[in-house]
Amino acid sequence: MNLDLKGKNAFVGGSSKGIGKAVAFELARLGASVTLVGREEPSLMQCLIDMSFIGSSEQRHDYLAVDFSDPDKVKSAVERHMKKSNKTYHILVNNTGGPASGKIQEAEEKDFIKAFESHLICNHVLTKLFLDGMKKSGYGRIVNIISTSVKQPLPNLGVSNTIRAAVANWAKTMANELGEFGITVNNVLPGATETERLTAIVKTKSEKTKMSVEAVREELLKEIPMKRFGKADEVANAVAFLASPAAAYINGINVPVDGGRTGSL
Repeated sequence: MNLDLKGKNAFVGGSSKGIGKAVAFELARLGASVTLVGREEPSLMQCLIDMSFIGSSEQRHDYLAVDFSDPDKVKSAVERHMKKSNKTYHILVNNTGGPASGKIQEAEEKDFIKAFESHLICNHVLTKLFLDGMKKSGYGRIVNIISTSVKQPLPNLGVSNTIRAAVANWAKTMANELGEFGITVNNVLPGATETERLTAIVKTKSEKTKMSVEAVREELLKEIPMKRFGKADEVANAVAFLASPAAAYINGINVPVDGGRTGSL
């Protein structure tokens, strides 16, 4: 099975921590040169230092500090970075922190707009910036890290459920249009994974329900057939496979990595 990413450049969103960081490091292990992307420059710099010990001397890793709350600023920052680095990106991993939890009936209109811009619009901006390079090289992998809510809406995540579904349909439409160029577009759907995001969700539910943090975690575990939370590395493995040559004929799909929690096929 060909998982070799030597000579490929990867752009990984949210890669200073959690799932994004795990993805970036796994792509580097497979030979890709990785651009780490996030808001916090000190964290990105430390990740870049840690990544320097992975792979070969031929790999050229770098980072870009940018806030995905403003699509126009993202576009400008990435255009400058591409011009400076003279890179053609073959792999794009769209990964942005999820919207705040809460019931949909309590959400403000601005909450949807903010999430739509940070997720779908920024995904679209990056894809358009990298498409010409992918087409010319005959190799393109766009992997969106979304959520199992794409298949089954999750309680108390009203805004997230709405926006994640929009991203999934955007991705499927893009996959249909780009397949002829050797470019695939797929979605990885993490379930409950041991990250800061899960910690925040558990804490919020604990505060609202007056349940202990331990009780909330136990309640979540009951929903998972494997009776444990996922690890960031396990999600990263799925992303790395979809980014590899081995997955060339896999296009336009949703891949849950959730220990079997999602009730639908």
